[in-house]
Amino acid sequence: MNTDAEALRPEEIKAIPVRHRGRWIAAAIIVVLGAALVDSMRTNDRFQWAIVGEYFFSSRVMHGLVVTLELTALSMVIGIVLGVVLAVMRLSPNPLVSGASWIYVWLFRGTPVLVQILLWYNIAALYPRASLGIPFGPQFADFSTVSLITPFVAGVLALGLNEGAYMAEIVRAGIISVEEGQTEAAQSLGLTRLQTVRRIVLPQAMLVITPPTGNETISMLKTTSLVSVIATTDLLYSVQLIYAVNYRTIPLLFVACIWYLIVTTVLSIGQYYLERHFGRGVTRDLPQTPLQRLRPRPNRSSRSNP
Repeated sequence: MNTDAEALRPEEIKAIPVRHRGRWIAAAIIVVLGAALVDSMRTNDRFQWAIVGEYFFSSRVMHGLVVTLELTALSMVIGIVLGVVLAVMRLSPNPLVSGASWIYVWLFRGTPVLVQILLWYNIAALYPRASLGIPFGPQFADFSTVSLITPFVAGVLALGLNEGAYMAEIVRAGIISVEEGQTEAAQSLGLTRLQTVRRIVLPQAMLVITPPTGNETISMLKTTSLVSVIATTDLLYSVQLIYAVNYRTIPLLFVACIWYLIVTTVLSIGQYYLERHFGRGVTRDLPQTPLQRLRPRPNRSSRSNP
């Protein structure tokens, strides 16, 4: 009987792993090219790595880095706040309100940010003096535009107002992604339109808004380099001032590039954890953090099985 049972038993399947020769060839080519590039950068004396190390933590470079971070933070705050307001206005049933938002987005997205920086820097040619008061009514304060709109303020205004147009479309896309039933349910509970947007719609829309906002922040960090044209001492302009004296152009540009890469990496890590935070209620299995990948947790199913 045992012999008959063994004869009827199907043969064991011999699983042969798929050989990915193309992957190994591509990986080998990448490793060889990467090693050649690193070796070229290490052995080429024209890179002047000693000069890079000498000026990497210099006071002027660090001051420029702080100014770049300040420009990025202030511009993004202005852009995000303005973007939320413009997105809500764009979705308003009032045609004047939605039309004003559309015109703003059309105007600031349709003109280069460098031109906007130059316009804000030369705004005194149009308005030599600025006043604070009620439109068509009494004025409470009067300022000189030249003293009020410094190069730093001009850069913040240009970058922030321009970013507001892009953030308006990002926030609007996030709001539209929320199901209309959520809004109808909130209205049936007696919530106003603003309460519905603030308490119901925006928290759910953050999952869609967060990734492009992180990309916009990283892009803003690099866009701040444009303020060097109006003599704002950001990271790039600080480096330019140094190599204008010692003529070490290439190594000092490498100093700026390395600092941009460092800050971009930090922002990318922050964006990753922020996306995990807003994705907790949506996805069941969140992507592992770098620490979790280094220390993988044991599988629960394997622990429960004897």
